[in-house]
Amino acid sequence: MPDVKTTRSELIGLKKKVKLAESGHKLLKKKRDGLILEFFAVLKDAKDVRKILSENYAHASSLLSQTIALDGSVEIKSLSMALKEKPSVELKIRNIMGVTIPEVRTSRIRKGMAERGYGLIGTSIRMEQTITAYEELLEAILRAAETETKLRKILLEIEKTKRRVNSLEFVLIPRLKEQASFIRFRLEEMERENIFKMKMVKAKIAE
Repeated sequence: MPDVKTTRSELIGLKKKVKLAESGHKLLKKKRDGLILEFFAVLKDAKDVRKILSENYAHASSLLSQTIALDGSVEIKSLSMALKEKPSVELKIRNIMGVTIPEVRTSRIRKGMAERGYGLIGTSIRMEQTITAYEELLEAILRAAETETKLRKILLEIEKTKRRVNSLEFVLIPRLKEQASFIRFRLEEMERENIFKMKMVKAKIAE
């Protein structure tokens, strides 16, 4: 049977655990709230990006259909083969409240007529407009990919943090407090027993 000293030591240890768990719970709640604010900010940006992507796709597709009809698909393919310097894509990682977010970095996508590798003579304005439209579409696609990935990763981290907050709030902290309460009760009981024993000893000595 544990003595009073051991029981008190257990109680002190439990109190420290409760304090540590409550501190962690507070920090996780702050993280969760911060992530939720970030999520809604990114969500607003994502809606704008989706709208731009949809508009750019519709515009580029319409121009391409017109160009194919009027200039022919063979001419378009030959122009596409003329491009020597293709855009490069690089991923950089950024940290937002413990969440690793990829950032898409590219070389310059939009190019001037002189940089596209084909002669200006015999190239219609429609073709130039179509090429420009698809350059803009590519930029929109890359931005949308970055934003959507960021949105998903933040949402996953919010769910993960919420589970940890709930586990601390509704499982671990109540369990630790219940254990501490039981030990306090047992400690008080042991102290009452010791007082009773001391009184018995004094009574016998008095006899």
